[in-house]
Amino acid sequence: QVQLVESGGGLVQAGGSLRLSCAASGRTFGSWTMGWFRQAPGKERQFVSAIRWSGTSTVYADFVKGRFTISRDNAKNEVYLQMNSLTHEDTAVYYCATGPRAMALVSTLNTYDYWGQGTQVTVSS
Repeated sequence: QVQLVESGGGLVQAGGSLRLSCAASGRTFGSWTMGWFRQAPGKERQFVSAIRWSGTSTVYADFVKGRFTISRDNAKNEVYLQMNSLTHEDTAVYYCATGPRAMALVSTLNTYDYWGQGTQVTVSS
């Protein structure tokens, strides 16, 4: 059974930063692609970023490029999302999930298997 637990969300002023963490259970964490998604009230869940199992390849949604950085530590079974220059539009619940091996598919929501419960990020303008 895979369990994912996000943490690090909170309230931050526009222009500020937050670092989200996702702790995973499972002996094969090091073989999983990991992704971050977000969902704002009344909106669909959208892809934010993903990282290959090895950490050697990353993908970002256009709206976070240059502001967010995804990383992972396979020894700790954790994946991170460093978020800088936050704006009110970044307000959402952020979820981590286990994703497809093919990096070409990482932005597609239904290719992800296991999801965390989410962590709320609120950016005040």
